[in-house]
Amino acid sequence: MKNYYIIILMALFFSCSGDLEDMNVDVKNATEAPAETFFNNAVKNLSDTMSGITYGANGNPFNTTRLLVQQISSVTYNEGTTYYSNFTWNEVYMDILNNLRQSAEVIQSAESLTPANENQLAIIEIVQVYTWSKLVESFGDIPYSQALDVDNISPEYDDQEAIYTDLLSRLTTAINALDASQPSWGQDLLYNGDVASWSSFGSSLLFQMGMRIIESNPTLATDAITTALPNIFTSNADIAEIEHLESQPNTAELWTDLAVGNRRDFVGTDVFIDYMNELEDPRRSVFFQEVDGTDGVYRGSESGLVVAYFDFSRFGTLFYQPTTPVILLDYATIEFLLAEAAERGIAGVTDAEAHYNAAIQANFDYYGLGDSAAAYLASPEVAYTTAPGTWEEKIGMQKWVALFNQGLEAWTEYRRLDYPTLEAPPQSFVPTVPVRLTYPISEQTLNRANYESADAAIGGDLLTTSLFWDVD
Repeated sequence: MKNYYIIILMALFFSCSGDLEDMNVDVKNATEAPAETFFNNAVKNLSDTMSGITYGANGNPFNTTRLLVQQISSVTYNEGTTYYSNFTWNEVYMDILNNLRQSAEVIQSAESLTPANENQLAIIEIVQVYTWSKLVESFGDIPYSQALDVDNISPEYDDQEAIYTDLLSRLTTAINALDASQPSWGQDLLYNGDVASWSSFGSSLLFQMGMRIIESNPTLATDAITTALPNIFTSNADIAEIEHLESQPNTAELWTDLAVGNRRDFVGTDVFIDYMNELEDPRRSVFFQEVDGTDGVYRGSESGLVVAYFDFSRFGTLFYQPTTPVILLDYATIEFLLAEAAERGIAGVTDAEAHYNAAIQANFDYYGLGDSAAAYLASPEVAYTTAPGTWEEKIGMQKWVALFNQGLEAWTEYRRLDYPTLEAPPQSFVPTVPVRLTYPISEQTLNRANYESADAAIGGDLLTTSLFWDVD
């Protein structure tokens, strides 16, 4: 009889074990998240990596580039401005691309996909392509086809041109998959679920990427541009920008770095502010503050020097606001690209001057200075027919100004158009302004064999190694 009691007790124990496991779950901490949470987390992280600022000894590959294009200089620590930097990409792979991957996996795990799900997957793909393209445009060959695999800690590097070609194909497919008659997200941080706006952003990105490779692969570029043109941005209302809130952690990262961190490191450069001073550019009062104790004096520091912070113009008050949006792609950029397309005779685009004027007007409008644009455009040094230099110089110089606070894009267009003419600061690590970012130091130890293969494939892991699309 005693053995029966033991058997009964054992049976009761095992029959209750499932209930005990359920009781051991921490119901206050979620173990699963909806796809939209992963997606918006990725977008917020993208905003932070694109807009933050560092003096550059260590930094993600996007927020350090504003120092390379010499709109801003660090006057306390000069590692970033003199190119002694270690560029890390963990934030891009883990905080952005991995979140996007998880968002897609949550959606795809459903037994069947709704039209809203199809739109969501296409939108995720657009942001993935955007992020991957910025990595390629910064480094060249990168881990791509084997990346984001937790079981592969040593991914191979893919060829940069092959990646870019694949990204163009993925982006085109994603745009075609969008159905504006169907819903998408309940809300998202860029377009609040508006599928038509996402379609326009995707097409504008396709246009931008096509123009990026117009000299290295004219046929592929022209195909992308021709496909994109009917649906690109047509006004500032279309801009892909991430808006922020008053309270942390949903504030603009630049505000966190400048205001919360009380950083007194960053001022405008002399080459940038001098150019704006020469043209009496009204945007100076938005981009910068007057030198302390002066009336209307804007002064920049030579890039790379350690100097007195209060002797120069620091960021404008707009950038000390927690809610200031972060721009991923704007209408002014599209109009500048249309001006270039007209000069190159691509896809039937004409009237470079009109598009050039529209680009500058759009940038003035965005910063609340629209009434000042006509006088600025009438200046002989700005007017398209009389401004100095080739069309590359005219567009390149004005684009440099309009892309203030879009450091990565400003640096990329500097490399592509070869304007403005910039010189490396004194005592720089290399004697010229970098044209690519070097791979993270961690790759040399944690992924050495693949790092060495990539180093050889691109012609050297150097700041001076040109990327495939950067054709002289």
